[in-house]
Amino acid sequence: KTDRRDALKLARQLRSGDPTAVWVPDTEQEAMRDPTRTRDDFRGQEHKARQQRNAFVLRHGHHWPSNKTRWTQAHYNWLESLTFRHAWLRIVLQEYIDAVKIVGARVATITDRMMKVLPQWSLAPMVDSLIALRRIDKISAMVLLGELGDISRFDSPKQLMAYLGLTPSEHGTGKR
Repeated sequence: KTDRRDALKLARQLRSGDPTAVWVPDTEQEAMRDPTRTRDDFRGQEHKARQQRNAFVLRHGHHWPSNKTRWTQAHYNWLESLTFRHAWLRIVLQEYIDAVKIVGARVATITDRMMKVLPQWSLAPMVDSLIALRRIDKISAMVLLGELGDISRFDSPKQLMAYLGLTPSEHGTGKR
């Protein structure tokens, strides 16, 4: 333990004005993070369910043509039409198909609910501003603001980029 040493170090920093303020999210900000993180969890579950279903299909010798796009209606129809030598394998595939549909429905449900409460959020106007950027939709903007909070607290874009760790830097040994 170095409590005494840490306390002395902090006291010196306070006296010299060195420590910088730390942003602490308020309860509304914390509450907005949970739905975005939950949605992300569900999307991860959906991805894993798709991988499991596809691994099962491949393991039993069925191959979707590589020149065709997956996740289209034709792909889903192909999955539904697959036959197996043993009936219980068809049962397993149907369980995998259903698992993907169920977790996909959960993603859609939480997305709809997030969109319904968005107008009540104090940062809703900032969401509308962020969607003006290319490839940023409302959900992406909600995730960004849910994690960052009010980005107007940054004095400049450079400060925001540094906070995000997006400024170039080098941490190496040897001559420079």
